[in-house]
Amino acid sequence: MDVLGNKFAYIATYGCQMNSSDSERYAGQLEALGYRLTEEMDVADVILLNTCCVRETAEGKTLGKIGELKHYKERNPELVIAVTGCMAQEWQERLFERAPHIDLVIGTHNIHKLTALLQERQGKSGHALAADMSLPAFHDLPTKRFHKFFAWVPIMNGCNKFCTYCIVPHVRGREVSRPVAEIVREVAQLGKDGYKEVTLLGQNVNSYGLDLRDGTDFGTLVEALETVPGVERIRYMTSHPKDMTPAMIDAIAAGSRVVHHLHLPIQSGSNAMLKRMNRGYTVEHYLDLIAYARKKMSDLVLTTDLIVGFPGETEAMFQETLQLIRQVGYDMAYTFIYSPRTGTPAATWPDQVAAAEKSRRLQCLMDIQNETSLALNREMEGRSYEVIVEGPTKNDARHWFGRTRGNKMIIWEEDGSVQIGDTADVMVDKGQTWVLKGHVIH
Repeated sequence: MDVLGNKFAYIATYGCQMNSSDSERYAGQLEALGYRLTEEMDVADVILLNTCCVRETAEGKTLGKIGELKHYKERNPELVIAVTGCMAQEWQERLFERAPHIDLVIGTHNIHKLTALLQERQGKSGHALAADMSLPAFHDLPTKRFHKFFAWVPIMNGCNKFCTYCIVPHVRGREVSRPVAEIVREVAQLGKDGYKEVTLLGQNVNSYGLDLRDGTDFGTLVEALETVPGVERIRYMTSHPKDMTPAMIDAIAAGSRVVHHLHLPIQSGSNAMLKRMNRGYTVEHYLDLIAYARKKMSDLVLTTDLIVGFPGETEAMFQETLQLIRQVGYDMAYTFIYSPRTGTPAATWPDQVAAAEKSRRLQCLMDIQNETSLALNREMEGRSYEVIVEGPTKNDARHWFGRTRGNKMIIWEEDGSVQIGDTADVMVDKGQTWVLKGHVIH
């Protein structure tokens, strides 16, 4: 609190877009309580770390950050330190044992409890845990949007897939979908408020509606949002091949607002590996989906996730993955080295791949994918694309950027002709591996 009596809150967000959305709801509650957000931990009265536990390396970094906060607590005993998110759900009481200076631990289904917990702490000390996963996943909460023209909209929470490497179902719970009408109302309000792009969020958006048991699915939602005024673009993530259907692809292809960017994680090009991962589909089924999507959308931008070095992955299996990425021709792939995650079946299997071999495979995979990405981006040279202007790049204010409907970043030299939030046409002058360079068309 400063000399004027202002209270400040600092929020750090780790992990996925769902966590970013959750942080907006934490920020909304803090703002309603009179806190002002700050980027300086030194002046904060509340420090909230919204955590991820998908990978143990990320978890280790978060524990390091939690340890650093002890010094802030020593300097300001009134400081409230809250750890929230997936790691909070996983660790629960163990976080207090590891770091006694933490005040609050709030799990993934208890976001709405922040207000009451902070009010209860006034003039008190001690620990408070809120990690009951039997509570509803969604609550009507004030939301402080972190962006002016782009918004996250959660459509479901949880995951029923239980991939053998993934801890998400254990910390996010079972799949729960929001009603279509509720999502439509939120998107409609965003349109009225001037937001140009929304991203529909879920651990597996293709599973949307299955728990409602009334015939509602992701295609139903896409069709309902097509009539909502104001918003120019609708994105969605992440998709799962097991629950993606031709009817959903038809709904996406028919819409004028939902983008033709499909992020469809394959994880491996080996059916044997996919079975070990418990992914629930085959390479052949996946390729059929891709072929159908490209038939329906000639401008489809396709991205994926890939894991190398999963337990039991032989060189022959890895070569199947390389063959797949050559065959599919992804615009971009997010590639990961498998790392054991305590609490998942794969972490206990004896046939772990050596670290050096995993690194070799990752580099080989990246080399091939980078060649494809570069070739596809060079094909965009000399063409113009509509972007929503996001503003200066992180490291150079002289250059601004925006993203195409296919989610590709174009960077241009700022000339004062456009403002942040504008929709502009940009000509691609040069395609690079990760970005495009161009100029605004006047």
